[in-house]
Order: sequence, then structure tokens, then C-alpha cells
Amino acid sequence: MTMRTASIYADGHKKNSLFSENDPTHTYAPTYTSRLLRQAFLDVGIELNTPDLNDGKDVLFELYVEGQVIQPTAAPKYLVAMENPNINLLNSDPAYCSQFKKVFSWNPAIASLPNGILSMVPNEIRIDSFPHFDERPIFACLINANKRFFHSDENDLYRERLRLIRWYEKNDPSNFMLFGRGWDKPGPAFNLPERVLRAIKRLRTKFFAYRPFPSYRGEVLNKASIFRKTKFIYCYENSKNIPNYITEKIFDAMMSGSVPIYLGANNVTKYIPLNCFVDARNFGSIEELHQHLLNIDPSQYAEMQNNIKLFLYSDLVAPFSSEYFVASIIREIAGSNHHFEMLK
Repeated sequence: MTMRTASIYADGHKKNSLFSENDPTHTYAPTYTSRLLRQAFLDVGIELNTPDLNDGKDVLFELYVEGQVIQPTAAPKYLVAMENPNINLLNSDPAYCSQFKKVFSWNPAIASLPNGILSMVPNEIRIDSFPHFDERPIFACLINANKRFFHSDENDLYRERLRLIRWYEKNDPSNFMLFGRGWDKPGPAFNLPERVLRAIKRLRTKFFAYRPFPSYRGEVLNKASIFRKTKFIYCYENSKNIPNYITEKIFDAMMSGSVPIYLGANNVTKYIPLNCFVDARNFGSIEELHQHLLNIDPSQYAEMQNNIKLFLYSDLVAPFSSEYFVASIIREIAGSNHHFEMLK
């Protein structure tokens, strides 16, 4: 079999860094799916590299990870559009997406385009033993970075996370822990008044031991190490009411046997049974939601863990697996690129 080359464009990546065991560019980004994808292409005679390693080579096709500037080359182009469209506007732009031979997206509007392929956000699905209710000393936690949108709207869940944190810090601090990057500093600032206020808070943090978020317990390299100690995980997407936008947050919690409290995709129950998580939409306030969690006893918790396990072992989880995602890309590119037939 003759080996051909293809290029993958991913922001910030060179020298095949997105295929490393540990991503040196994005510290917390898992590389399982990208490594699986590269191996799958190698298995069919295609070496997938970042473009700097393909300089001067005849490139079979180009694969773009998230919307970005399209290179002025003759090679067929494909797009993987997984990022929230409020963060990457190109991912939801039909005119932009129409320039690719195929677009892999969870977004129903993009997936319904003539070149669209419905692809859910992929996960490395792992199933391990679940610590029981009494083996989890942390009641509830949130693991997220201290970020927010430049422009906020009614579906912004960065604000909702902040509201959740402040509620626990005021009303039940012993039952909540905050983890992630940046919470030892004040939140992001985008205009002059915000920057001035942030600078003042930073000085207080540096010289007067001011803690912007008292519930903060530090960064986490391995989320599972915290999740396996925690009964309830707040899994809030960056935005709510976006159909099919279901990211790794709820899956990471379930794979650790924790019970997720989910807020995000408005059709989440189309894909994940309601008996596997607590739907935050069903409660009128954080206090009401928290009281519900306090009322869940060990037997009810064990039942939810069993429901989670049944779901993770079922075919329902397949569309969210890295293997399914990679197989879809290989199949679509193989079937649409005439050069590929020559490799067989």
C-alpha cells in the first residue's frame, strides 16, 4: 500500500502536537480522539500531519479542526465543527461551511446542509468501578475555567455558573468545592471600568490575601480524581438551549459514577435518559435544586449509578464515542475522495 499524506489544521498546533500523549499547547485537552483519528488514517494508507510537516509534499486532502481561515490550495477540504458557535462564529455560518466537501457537526442547521454530516462531540468512553455514596466525601463540585463570553445573552451559562458558586459560598459552603483554572484571580474584564475593578481586586489578592472565590480548591489535572470522590457534579455547558450541544462535561461525570446536574442542550433527554442525571431545568431556584440533592439517599443514589452504567454499556452512547466519530470521518472522506480508491 502506497502511503499518502494529508494535512490537519488545528489552532496552535505544529509538529503533530495534537497527536501527543499530552497536548503541550492546550494543557487540559485530551488527545485520545485525535490520536485515534491519525491511526485510523494510517491504517488506510494516509499519514495525517500538521501542515508544517507536509511542506513540499503532495497533500491528498486538508482537515480543518474548527472554523478558521481556509488555505488557498487545491486540496479537497473538510471541516470538523465542534466548538460552541458563540465562541467560533464560523462553525454556524452556512456560507463558510458550504466551502468544504464535508462538514462534521452536531449543529442540526449545519448537519442538514447538502455537505453536512451529523457528528456529536466525541468522548473516550471508559467504564470503571463506581465508588458508592458513602465513599464520596465531597457533596457537590464544579470544575471549570474562570471564563466568560465577551457578549452575554440570556443563554449564557458562564453567568449561571458564577451565580451557582456565589449561592453555595453564601448559603452552604461546606457542601461545595470549586476547581479549575483562574479562580484564584478575579473574573475576566473586557471594558475599562471592568479592567480597573479587576486590577484593584488583583492588588487585594496579591497583598492582602483576598480570595475572589472562597470555595476554590485549585487546578485539577485529572478530573476523575475529584469526580470519584464527589456525589454530585454540576455540569453546565457554556450555553443553554442549543440543540445537540452536549459536551464532555456530563460524560466525564457519569464515567466516574458521579451523578451529574446538567444544564445545556435543550434536547439532552433525546440522547441521555433522564434517570441518569438531575435536570437543572426542573427546579425554580438553586436552593430548591440543592434541597433535592440533599434528599437523595444512598439507595436512590445507587439506583442512579446503575442507570448510568446501563446507559454507558448500551448502544445509546455510541454516537458520543471517539470510535464512532473517527469511523464517520474515515467513511465520509474515503467515500468522497477519488484518490482514496487508488490506495486500496
